[in-house]
Amino acid sequence: MAELGLLTMISTPHNVFKPCGLIPVYNHSLVLADTCKNLLDKGLPIILIDDGSNQACKDVMQNIIANNSTIKLVTHPNNRGKGAAIKSGIIAAKHHQYSHVIQIDADGQHNLDDVERFLNVAKEAPQALVLGYPSYDESVPSHRYYARYLTHIWIWINTLSTSIIDTMCGFRVYPVSESTALLSTSTIGDRMEFDSEFVVKWYWSALPITQHETNVRYPQDGISHFRLIKDNILISKMHAKLFLGMLWRLPRLLTRKFSGANS
Repeated sequence: MAELGLLTMISTPHNVFKPCGLIPVYNHSLVLADTCKNLLDKGLPIILIDDGSNQACKDVMQNIIANNSTIKLVTHPNNRGKGAAIKSGIIAAKHHQYSHVIQIDADGQHNLDDVERFLNVAKEAPQALVLGYPSYDESVPSHRYYARYLTHIWIWINTLSTSIIDTMCGFRVYPVSESTALLSTSTIGDRMEFDSEFVVKWYWSALPITQHETNVRYPQDGISHFRLIKDNILISKMHAKLFLGMLWRLPRLLTRKFSGANS
């Protein structure tokens, strides 16, 4: 498999394929340095989004970026949410002329051995959103595992399609140009609802999607910022708004469904 340092120089039909890693950070200091080193060892530059972290985590990030020009740091003075961090990262990637960002969670859940595989998929389909869908080990909390299926059902309703396997896995590759265009024309939530809402609105825009399995684990010392009540309320409101949005798109979605496009 080609080294990513060489991969960035390969031309796509539209432009140069120049990916970077995107890591939203909010008080994730335990494994962040190892995650960054792993990506740098693969030849992949990084954008870190400090989403209002505490001083201890800020110190870790400053140590990571010291004397390393391949890591860019974007800082939110206050915590704005995972979705807001991803938006800032995609916009920063556009500013630095990256063509794609691969999102990596800072808590050690994602399998970094899959980075090259996902980026090679993106290189072959440069306008596609490359989604990971999780294969879990025994570390996954049972309530999280089964709760995902409620969101899956809502996604299938709001797209009139069962083709999307999972919208909650953060391990994915965003094409920067298409993503910034979507963000400029669509209102998408700033917190835990972002991942699913972005995928549905991407699907509504008839943009291509490719999906690939990836191992996901829940480290014993991992830090979750999911707010059980507040984020579930946000996600429920998001599904309700998407349902209303689906209703007025119903003729178009039905046409796509019966024509077999992205079904």
